[in-house]
Amino acid sequence: MPGLRASPPAFLLLLALAFPRGSLAVQELEPGSRSAAAAARVALLYRNFQAGSLGGLRALGQVRKATLKNIPESGHKYYLQFSTEDYRTGEDAGNCLATVLFPKKKSRPVVSIKCSHTKDQKEIQEEDNRFYQRIRHQSKPITANNIPDSYGNIEPALEPVWALAVAGSSSIMWEKSTETLGYFLAQVKSARQWLRKDDFIEFDYTVLLHEIPTQTWSWDRPSMQVSGWEWFH
Repeated sequence: MPGLRASPPAFLLLLALAFPRGSLAVQELEPGSRSAAAAARVALLYRNFQAGSLGGLRALGQVRKATLKNIPESGHKYYLQFSTEDYRTGEDAGNCLATVLFPKKKSRPVVSIKCSHTKDQKEIQEEDNRFYQRIRHQSKPITANNIPDSYGNIEPALEPVWALAVAGSSSIMWEKSTETLGYFLAQVKSARQWLRKDDFIEFDYTVLLHEIPTQTWSWDRPSMQVSGWEWFH
């Protein structure tokens, strides 16, 4: 009808807001560049930690668009559009728009991220519940070492233990990441469950984190002790 106009899709509006235009301090990045991928991984680390969902964990798929803005008083801010994959199956999990600010001062990256979903939220909740029930109703506490093993395999019974380690370590890796240094979870060296009378799940983990692009932990040791991770479903 005359006088009526259709509104642009919400995702396109977000995209228009996410990518700055017309500034001399803005630099378009190659989507396949290491810096763009590193910033996108930081955004996903933040998202995985905040989501607190073992069934909804995501990994980086492909960076589609990346822009870098130099903010003199603050630091470098990345504007990103990228696809994601289900952390466990590798299937398409949806697209994300994110901004990642690496402050000039030594502090954790500031992340804002919004993602679309290909997986039904009810399905994710059901998967979370299956993970929770498998861990919660153990007659004996779970103890495990070297997940995955030296061949890269994870026993099906230990998949929830690995997923919980991925979710828990995401917070540490996000906080420690810088513009030039990122991390990924290489292996759970040891895991021990503490049986509780309430509805929480608690583990002590020793995890091995590797640097990106180098392969050694930046502290004085190649692995890090993390105690008392809790998950409440």
